[in-house]
Amino acid sequence: MAIFNYLKSLSLHELFKGMSVTGRYLFRPKITVQYPEEKTPMSPRFRGHHALRRYSDGEERCIACKLCEAVCPALAITIEAEPRDDGSRRTTRYDVDLYKCIFCGFCEEACPVDAIVETRKFEYHGAVKGDLLLTKDKLLAIGDELEPQIAADRAQDAPYR
Repeated sequence: MAIFNYLKSLSLHELFKGMSVTGRYLFRPKITVQYPEEKTPMSPRFRGHHALRRYSDGEERCIACKLCEAVCPALAITIEAEPRDDGSRRTTRYDVDLYKCIFCGFCEEACPVDAIVETRKFEYHGAVKGDLLLTKDKLLAIGDELEPQIAADRAQDAPYR
């Protein structure tokens, strides 16, 4: 058996085996996507940029239960709250630090009122320090901008929740 393995290594069997795989794929049509011009289809469960949602009457959904802050493994969410005149709690500060965030989706799953979501938006960057620290106003603006897509994604995913 040792002699067979020695002769096999001298004949460069592994090299030809690897080259046969390369040869099989060499003449097949390529599946490269020309990224900026072409976009690949995305799942409605894609976890990208965070957003805070509002109810249809314009009131923010977040009830300051702080479950998302508690469940975040990277400690990227900071919430401060105070009671309102009607007795309900609302957030005064809701920050998501994207420098720390690992986009695990735990915050989205923990939220009982579907207030914090991760959208399909993935093309963003921070040009200056602090751009990736999302405040409550930024999160609400993103949610207002992407609400039709968020609602459609939620409706599509509803049978599986």
